Amino acid sequence: MLSPGRATKVTIHLNEDTASQHDFLYNEIFSLLRERGVAGATLIRPAAGFGPHRRTHSAEGGDTENEHLPVRIEFIESAEGAIEILPVLCDMITDGLIEAQTITIIKAARQEEAF
Repeated sequence: MLSPGRATKVTIHLNEDTASQHDFLYNEIFSLLRERGVAGATLIRPAAGFGPHRRTHSAEGGDTENEHLPVRIEFIESAEGAIEILPVLCDMITDGLIEAQTITIIKAARQEEAF
């Protein structure tokens, strides 16, 4: 679990249909983050988005294209952990954007699961 203090928030912006060697890229990245022991990650499917080409892609259809839908993966990790995994992510990303921000964790709590 992450401790209060400085950390890095990494956000990866992709197209849902971007393929990789074995699966869709977002699935491979999500699996990699879990395998590498990242504290946690979130996969977000925005309703719409556009990139540098300025064409809107939306699940709603209408006057927009409903392919190349956006996907965003966010995770927070220690600065050292982020520095270690970012080169791997940069090699994996063939079409997308990676951003990183220094953040401050105020509180990190985890409720114990009852079995």
